[in-house]
Amino acid sequence: MAGPGYGGGQQQGDARPRRPWWKRLFYWSAVLAVWGLIFLVVFFAVFARGLPDTSSLYKVDRQPSITYLDRNGALIATRGTQMAPPADLDSLPDYVPAAFIAIEDRRFYNHPGFDPIGMTRAMVRNLRAGRVVQGGSTLTQQLAKNLFLTPDQNLRRKVQELMLAVWLEMKFSKKEILALYLNRVYFGAGAYGIEAASQRYFDKPAKNLTVGEAALLAGLLKAPSRYSPVSESERAAARATVVLNEMEEAGVITAAQREQAVTQPIIVSRTLASQHAQYFIDWLDKSIRGLVGEPTEDLVVETTLDLTLQTDAERAVRRILDRDGGKGVQQAALVALDGDGRVRAMIGGASYADSQFNRAVDARRQAGSAWKPFVYLTAMEAGYTPQSPVVDQPITIGNWSPKNYSGTFSGPMTIAQAVAQSTNTVAAQIADQVGRDSVARTARRLGIESRIGLEPSMALGAVEVSPLEMATAYDAFANGGERVQAYGISRIRTPQGRVIYQRQSGQVGQAINNPPLYYMNQMLRGVVTGGSGRSAAIPGRDLAGKTGTTSDYKDAWFVGYTGGFVTAVWVGKDDNTPMRGVTGGSSPAAIWRGFMAAALPRLNAPAIPNGPPMPEGWIAPDPVGDLISGLNDGGMPAEPVDPEQGQPYVEEKPQYPPQNAAPSGNPKQSVVRPTSPQPGYPPEGRPAPEKKPEALFF
Repeated sequence: MAGPGYGGGQQQGDARPRRPWWKRLFYWSAVLAVWGLIFLVVFFAVFARGLPDTSSLYKVDRQPSITYLDRNGALIATRGTQMAPPADLDSLPDYVPAAFIAIEDRRFYNHPGFDPIGMTRAMVRNLRAGRVVQGGSTLTQQLAKNLFLTPDQNLRRKVQELMLAVWLEMKFSKKEILALYLNRVYFGAGAYGIEAASQRYFDKPAKNLTVGEAALLAGLLKAPSRYSPVSESERAAARATVVLNEMEEAGVITAAQREQAVTQPIIVSRTLASQHAQYFIDWLDKSIRGLVGEPTEDLVVETTLDLTLQTDAERAVRRILDRDGGKGVQQAALVALDGDGRVRAMIGGASYADSQFNRAVDARRQAGSAWKPFVYLTAMEAGYTPQSPVVDQPITIGNWSPKNYSGTFSGPMTIAQAVAQSTNTVAAQIADQVGRDSVARTARRLGIESRIGLEPSMALGAVEVSPLEMATAYDAFANGGERVQAYGISRIRTPQGRVIYQRQSGQVGQAINNPPLYYMNQMLRGVVTGGSGRSAAIPGRDLAGKTGTTSDYKDAWFVGYTGGFVTAVWVGKDDNTPMRGVTGGSSPAAIWRGFMAAALPRLNAPAIPNGPPMPEGWIAPDPVGDLISGLNDGGMPAEPVDPEQGQPYVEEKPQYPPQNAAPSGNPKQSVVRPTSPQPGYPPEGRPAPEKKPEALFF
């Protein structure tokens, strides 16, 4: 039987003294250290797997660049990756690298590759905002990402970025890291490195950068496209001001230097400011690979564009868009070709920054009466002459009854007068008589490639075409009757001068013979001297052309030319809604005249050529002045005047048939029913052309 002290005596014998607190702290610290070390080893082993090979540090993997020059050798644009020899950090002004440090990594010289303070600050700000508003990456981390990693945003990539940043800091000095960063970072517009960026944006070496220019380039890094000084000048200026503020706060520049930088304008390279030329470059970009295959080396493309004429075109377009914006003139396109088919200027829209859709090449809009020269050329080739008598009167073709812009009918006139006055009823009659299929073949022969429907309204321009097609087709009137193929590339070579591609002539054969060519040029001169295109006239110049306006003023055209040079202009809206009374003789003719008035002195263009020899025994008719005499007398209607512009704009307003109108291939639906006898057809001594079956499309 146990004594009374049994239990208590046993407990007293097993009691252990408690360790001092400092021993317990040491023990658990050691345990945590061991487990922390194990965790770090495993952690880095996992994330280090798949790290890129750092031996590629100095290897530059890039796409070949394509440099585009105008016909005089001036730089238009560079597409692809643009690299330049690395800039020597010692040759740069101190404020250039300091600008990047001030805005990107203020503690660059004091951290081991990552900045715990900056990371903590960014985390707090992001948590408060509920989204990412600030990054905590250092310059070294950004360099590691640019050199070795993808832009993916995930934990694995971030850890690898930290590991590589520490490696870079251990391997290189701060100066070497900064030099690597400035020479490899992307500045937008295809420019990699401070030297390429300085050349791209300012046409100068990086060693000549001003304080303001350095701040602008440093500000680009946050988002190169968003802060581009080319397309986002106001936003870029605001960002540059932020950089200047940071530079002053960091003591990099004085308050006086900041004030001078803010007040001194920054001039961006003129060739980059010419953003309308980018429509032209986009057009060429599509054909480069078809000519030379996939580029494997840097290329230089010598183009047909004339930057001086391009600038003239941009100014003419912008002036009229600003002037007539209240009338709904929102978009414009312009194409200028020389007599060989070389594109000398191209405007694809109101703003390349807002829309890269090239309306000069890719848009298809109804041509209106700018189509009528194809009708009348077909008639001239069928035996008509400018003096052939016709009658402006009510007609019906199938269930379609075209009307004139004036809403009246003028009775007997000549074809020359009908062309100058853009009389719809006469064009519709002539097309029906010579055959709309023949008109379509004529348009095809001159260069129209879009679908051509053979409905009766085709005669008045119910055909969707591009400005480039219209300029190409009219070029045959301007160059003596030769069909051309529009082109923009003269030669492709390497930067070392090795020629890869050489363009030959753009002319592909005689498309118009005489006397039809002579007749058409005479009549289209009359459009400018006394007809619907009078507002495009330039004193002392031999000019010809044709206006075009579609139903409800949705599209307006002027296509005009002189000797060996043609320009097509279109205005309208992208959504195809009507403008307010804008005709071919108003806004398009004003753009055309503004451009041509500036371009003609530079072109030194000759008179419109006569073309091939005339048939033996042919006698020239009376001069053009007599061909269109009596335009405003003898019953012809006077031209209305636009009170806002003070310019005459006699124009047509085609009325297209309803969608259920039968095509003209049905004889019962294509009979002309004039309300009075029609004189002047067929021409005396010639039988009427045989009517042939018509296809629905051509």
